[in-house]
Formats: sequence, structure tokens, C-alpha cells
Amino acid sequence: MSQPTLTTTPSGQPVLILKEGSSETKGREAQRNNISAAVIVAQLVRTSLGPRGMDKLLVDGIGDVTITNDGATILKELDIQHPAGKMMVEVAKSTDTEVGDGTTSSVVLAGALLEQAQELIEKNVHPTIIIDGYGRAAEEADKVLKKLAINVKPLDKTWLTKVAITSMQSKLVSEEASIFAKVILSALEKVAELNEDGTYKVDLDNVKVDKKPGSSLSETQFVKGIVLDKEVVHPGMPKTINNAKIALVNSALEIEKTEISAEIRINDPLQMKQFLEEENRILKETVSSITSSGANVLLCQKGIDDVAQHYLAKHGILTVRRVKESDMTKISKATGSRVVTNVKDLSKSDLGIASIVEERKIETDKWVFIEGCKNPKAVSILIRGGSQRVLDEAERSMHDALMVVKDVIEYPYIVAGGGSPESHVSGKIREWSDTLSGREQLAAQKFADALETIPIALAENAGMNPIDTQVNLRAKHSDGNNCHGVDAIRGGLSDMSKKNIFEPLKVKEQSLKSALEVTNMILRIDDSIASGKSAAPPGPPGGGY
Repeated sequence: MSQPTLTTTPSGQPVLILKEGSSETKGREAQRNNISAAVIVAQLVRTSLGPRGMDKLLVDGIGDVTITNDGATILKELDIQHPAGKMMVEVAKSTDTEVGDGTTSSVVLAGALLEQAQELIEKNVHPTIIIDGYGRAAEEADKVLKKLAINVKPLDKTWLTKVAITSMQSKLVSEEASIFAKVILSALEKVAELNEDGTYKVDLDNVKVDKKPGSSLSETQFVKGIVLDKEVVHPGMPKTINNAKIALVNSALEIEKTEISAEIRINDPLQMKQFLEEENRILKETVSSITSSGANVLLCQKGIDDVAQHYLAKHGILTVRRVKESDMTKISKATGSRVVTNVKDLSKSDLGIASIVEERKIETDKWVFIEGCKNPKAVSILIRGGSQRVLDEAERSMHDALMVVKDVIEYPYIVAGGGSPESHVSGKIREWSDTLSGREQLAAQKFADALETIPIALAENAGMNPIDTQVNLRAKHSDGNNCHGVDAIRGGLSDMSKKNIFEPLKVKEQSLKSALEVTNMILRIDDSIASGKSAAPPGPPGGGY
């Protein structure tokens, strides 16, 4: 309810607290409003959870269409206005940035925790007690998850393939999940770096993901090198170079214009001829510096003069210009070449090596492929697909799968999927809550109830009965079947470990952490104040009669 912005002192003197047009909502009503807004956001993405989750069609202000079931993308595309709703969007973003997957789960879980908290607030349990109870339950949940997790070898292809396929089961690319998994493993195997303490580090910036409409998703390929969406600059240049020796130059191969205004006075045609000959000589010298280094491929970050192109073509050097700086860095890592600023300083030791550099026609465009790098620290993935919308969704699926495999390589622990960890942890939290005293026990039990929202949502989206699913899952887990979860594809309950459905432990921990953080933040708010809009400045005086 909007409160008056005017109050009075004991003597009856009016005091203005907030400017005119401001509104304030206090206490229970403020909490109720915020929780309701957050729960509505959670319900928006709930139906997109799991392999049987539905897609959302989103149209932005300029009419661009996005079709996706990725929680982070859905919330990013929606223009949510309510402050509590915006907090939920931030949860999805942070989860996506940190672990790449589990964005929908974290938002659905946050919504469930807030719903359960609302029930306790209505029974006069103070939000601080709920927050404390949730915090202690989350600590216990983390311990249970760690006990449940399976420790795997960081680069074990069998486990990594299972995790990658599980991540893509709920996406558009589920039919081609095994092809995509193979491509992802090939890429990350190359860029994974061993630390001194025996752990691995993966930088996804070293994996260049390109997409091109045409063909089908099954034609998606791994390139042991770099793909450039550029073509060879001159028609007289070779289109294929075997045993390529690659020079990277980040300065222009042109006669530079002076920064100061200057003019050259030419009195007779001979002077003009000399002037042009001198320009040609400079460019010829520049090209000869490249040829004398032994380079047969030149990749330039800036422009190349027509005359220089002619000389390069004459020497049979395959040349690409205006290559992006980020691509130059990746090519350097892939081929072992060094980026040179001054061409005259170019030497044999600066050159990179690739078994083939080739211009290929991809649909209507010509792209340059740098392949067969000996020990590349940067690689490419080229995604193909029937239409741009399919490609965009395939790219999002690829990002999620790359991230989950990266999570397991860096933190090699996995748990069974299908909502089984949440069901198992929920049962353990209920048992543990009996050890708590006071109202914190109620909060811990509500935390356990909220965790069950994940398997229930998976069951609902698969057309199963949620109540039956919940009861049967509890029975299975109380009998010690820790890996039993919702088999959304075939219907019913199954041992997820036997179905090869696995997820990274890191994703589960992050989802839980993100959901708890936003829940605590919203529960702590007991006063919402919205400032009134400032009045527009008066316009110029009118010219009335």
C-alpha cells in the first residue's frame, strides 16, 4: 500500500519525508509483493526444465525472434521491471557465467524456497529465523551432495561424454548429442592445461565457435586449428598451401599517410614517376622481408595496399587481411606463431606451422581454414544447421555443454541426474532437521520441501503425475536407492546411473548457492520505496496570441 509522504511532528508541524509522487510499501505487504514477483519469474521458466521441457518464443522490441528453453536466455530477453524479478534474472546470469548450466534449476529452486518461506511468514515466523534455518540446511545439503558425488578422472572420455550428452538431452540438439559431445571433447582435450598441483584449467576463450547456416546439425565439425570468416585478398594468390609457414602482422601493408597536413608539389611528369616508383619500391621491400623469412601464408590485422597484394601474389603467398585481434591471438596459440608489428623484424622464428591453409566455399561465402596444427592451444568448432534460429539455439546448447565438461575437468566430481540428488538431499535434510530446536527446524523442513520441486517439475513437464512421482521417489530413496530419479524421456522412475544421466557436482552446488543467495536477499526486504518521477523542465514560452 502506498504510504503518505507527509508526516507531522508532535507539535503538529508538517514534515515532508519523500518527494511528491513517491510510494512506500512496508512490512508484510512489501514481502508479499516481492515474493510474488520472484515466484512468477520462476514459474515462467519452470515449464522449460528437463528433456521434456517446452520452448519459449520471445520477440524483442525490434521484432527479432528467439526460440529457446535456456533459462538464462529466456530471462535475459524478457524486459522484467519488478526489482525482485530483476534479482531472479541476476541469479540466472551468475549461474550461467559461473557454471554454464543449471540456470533454470537455480531460478525454479529460488522460487520454491520463497514460496515455502511465505507460508512460514504467514504463520508469524520471522524472516531472520527462516534465513538462518535455510543457511544451516544448505550447509548440510552441501555435505550430503559431496558424499553422494562420484570422483572421476578429469580427462576420462567415458564420463565426460555422459555429462555432455546429459546437458544436451533437454536441448534442440538432443538428436545429435553424441556428435556434439565428440566435437566438444576433441576441442577441450586440446586446450586443457595441467597445473602444477595436478589439477586442470580450461579457458574457453581458446575455443572459437563459428556457425554457418546450411547443411544439417550432424555436419558440425571440430577443426584442429582456426577457421576465419575471411577470403584470400587477391585472385592471383594460391587457394591452398600445404606445410604452411604462417606470418602474423598487426600493422598495415600500406604507405602510411602523415599525421600532419602536408602537400607535395610536382612540377613535371618525371617527378611524378619517381614519386610512384619510390612508393612501389617501399612496398616491394616490405614484401621481400616477408618472403625472405620463409613465410608462405600472411595474415594481416589491418589493410593491404593493391600494389603489395600484387607482389604477394607474385611470390605465391596466401594472404588474408583485416583479421580480428581476438582471432590473431587464437591463431598465435594454435600455430605457435608470434604477432609482429614491424614487418622488417619478421624472422623464421616468428612463423607458425600448420599442415594446410585452405580457402573453402561454405554455402555462398569463402572461408579460410588453418588446419593440422601440431599441438594447438586454440581450436575451432564449426556449427552447421538448417536455419539461423536453429543455429542460434545450437550455439547456446554448445556453450552449456562446453561449460559442463569444463566444470568436470576442473572439478572432477559428478552426481546422477533426473532430480535424484535433490530427492536424496531432501530426505537427508528431513532426517537432520529433527536434531534442530525451535523454529529453525520448520525452516529446514521447508528447505527440504523446496528441493523436491526439481523432480516434481521434471515429472510435470514429462506428463507424469507429480504427487505419485513425489511419493514413489521418497519411497525409493528411503530404501537406499540414492540414484533413482525421474526418467522424463521414457516416463516413470529409473536408476539414473544405469541410464548414464550424470551432471557435474559443481553445477548442483552453484544452483543451490545462487538460489539461496537471492532468497535471503528478498526475505530481508521489509520496505520498498519508489521515488516519484521528476517533473519535466518547463518548455520555452509559447507564441500564443
